[in-house]
Amino acid sequence: MPRTKSASAHRKVLDAALELIGENGVEATSMDAIAGRSGVSKATIYKHWADKDALLLELTGVLAGLNDRPPVNTADARLGMIAVLAYCPPEDNQVRQRTMPHLGAYAARNHAFGIAWRKMVTDPPRRELTQLIELGIANGKLPAGLDTDLALALLLGPMIYWKAFLSKTGQETPNNLAEQVVDAFWRAFRQKPER
Repeated sequence: MPRTKSASAHRKVLDAALELIGENGVEATSMDAIAGRSGVSKATIYKHWADKDALLLELTGVLAGLNDRPPVNTADARLGMIAVLAYCPPEDNQVRQRTMPHLGAYAARNHAFGIAWRKMVTDPPRRELTQLIELGIANGKLPAGLDTDLALALLLGPMIYWKAFLSKTGQETPNNLAEQVVDAFWRAFRQKPER
């Protein structure tokens, strides 16, 4: 099905913003520059986004693959956790590598944007993992008193540590990192059968 003119303009603006931010950073990328690169008028851009921050938040969603997240496997809490932690957005990895550091730095400098940015990126996996932890508890596979926030920290922490610190040193992320993390979590917390 062909894209409508509006959808095509929307995508052109997103693509231009991704390129410009990857090349120049957030502050050096103006709405005028995005309009010039995309060939879409500023008036049309402002019909799609209230301001630059709204455009940046949508870019974050695109780079994080928020609209492409697969449904959570609730048939097996352990396998669902692995899938959530292993999820990698389909967007071009080079584009993400060039652009996300700029968006992250901008989020660190702009408090309101930073809160919205973190909420947008971290809420989906946190929500999904919480659902899976609750499923494990309901099925009697995880202890009833398990602290959900602690469980989330233990599951997400190693993934964030690897991406934030170890990947910067050139270490390749193991293909089965998510599985290793989830298996360590299950070994530590799974309910042992009563004898």
